[in-house]
Parts: sequence; structure tokens; C-alpha cells
Amino acid sequence: MALTIGTKAPDFTLVDTDRKPRSLKEFAGKKVVLAFFPGAFTGACTKEMCALRDALASFNAMSAQVVAISVDSPFANKGFADQNKLTFPVLSDFTKEVSKKYCGLYDDFGGVKGYSAAKRAVFVLDAAGVVKYVWISDVPGNEPPYDEINKALKSF
Repeated sequence: MALTIGTKAPDFTLVDTDRKPRSLKEFAGKKVVLAFFPGAFTGACTKEMCALRDALASFNAMSAQVVAISVDSPFANKGFADQNKLTFPVLSDFTKEVSKKYCGLYDDFGGVKGYSAAKRAVFVLDAAGVVKYVWISDVPGNEPPYDEINKALKSF
């Protein structure tokens, strides 16, 4: 069951690209753009993460922190983050538990039977961790509506 607007985002702890545990609660007091993506090194995911990277100055001006999450290993995420010069946390949900709780999974992702990946989704959280915006795509190749993310961040 995906999170809905007005609910408190559940805390989680996942490892980053340096295998350091990172929790949602460490970003308390800041707006958070929580971006789930299906797979490192895939076309739409690369475009999305680079678009978020390129918008960091705007997000910083709104006191917003970007946090990306995929079910890929921290090792794959590190290569992906390094290659694309991502300076925001890229977290590994290799158990898929956080993805299931927040946005659900694509089953048989990429035509690989038995492989599931996080649905492409964006959640905007206020400084108290309350969900203010939700976008979840049933189509893995769809990028999020970046203008709506900015509009949501500016609305509170």
C-alpha cells in the first residue's frame, strides 16, 4: 500500500553508496524530495537522477534535501552516483522492504522473471516528515513531472 498525502512518512534506515546507514529521521527539519527509481544505469533513471542533480540549487534554496532510493546494491549505486556526479544520498533498498511500504514494486522488471524493482515514485515531505505530494508511475520509463515537484515544495 503506497503512502498518501497527509500521512507521516515512516522512518527507515538504508545504506548509502559508502555502505553507511542513513535514516530518514536525519533529514528532520528539512523538506525532503524522496525519489524511488527502478534501476541504476538505465535510461529513464539516469535522466531522472541527473535532472534532480541539475535542480539541486533550486531545491537547496527551498531548504529541500533530495534522497534517492533503488533496490540496487550499494556497490551498483556507488558506480551510478559516481558516473553521474550525484551529490545527494543514493540509498540501497536491497531487501525491497522500504519500496514495498512506500510505493510498491514492478514485478518481472525489464522482462526478467522473478526480478522486482522499486516503482518510479516521488514523495515530497515537509520538515515534520508529513507527505505533501505523491507521484507513482505504473510505467517504469515515465519521468516524474518536475514542475509539480517544484510547485509542491513552494506550496509550504
